[in-house]
Amino acid sequence: MTAPLFNSIPRLRATRIACAGGLLLALCGQVASAADVLVVTDSSHPVQSTSGVRVVELDLPERIEAELAAGLPNDPSRAAALVQQRLRDGGQALQRRIGTAYQGVADAWGLGIAKVPAVVVDRRYVVYGEPDVARAVARIQAHRRTQP
Repeated sequence: MTAPLFNSIPRLRATRIACAGGLLLALCGQVASAADVLVVTDSSHPVQSTSGVRVVELDLPERIEAELAAGLPNDPSRAAALVQQRLRDGGQALQRRIGTAYQGVADAWGLGIAKVPAVVVDRRYVVYGEPDVARAVARIQAHRRTQP
């Protein structure tokens, strides 16, 4: 009575190996088809982004500067001292935030972005005016499939 159970183990093992292999191929296929996606926008043009997508807001440096300048006194020396204090209080996190904001602007400028929102894939393809990032990426992928 136990023979049929033992006879099915090799089939079960083969099925598991085939399923694991298929899963591995599917995962590798996703990584191979994954694209470098950059979204360039500003606070006036919100986008529906997905995780793992870099979003550059062109007006972010200006907004950070406005935060630093909020409520400054009219006396230039006191205002400068207060901004310096705010920069120190913000520490490394604020410095990274400022650096990242300006780097994003430089990256967008280097790519020649002409309008916002812009969804850029692999630094080569761009869709302008589409606030839904997934839809813009799908349009680019559809275009790439038609091109040899």
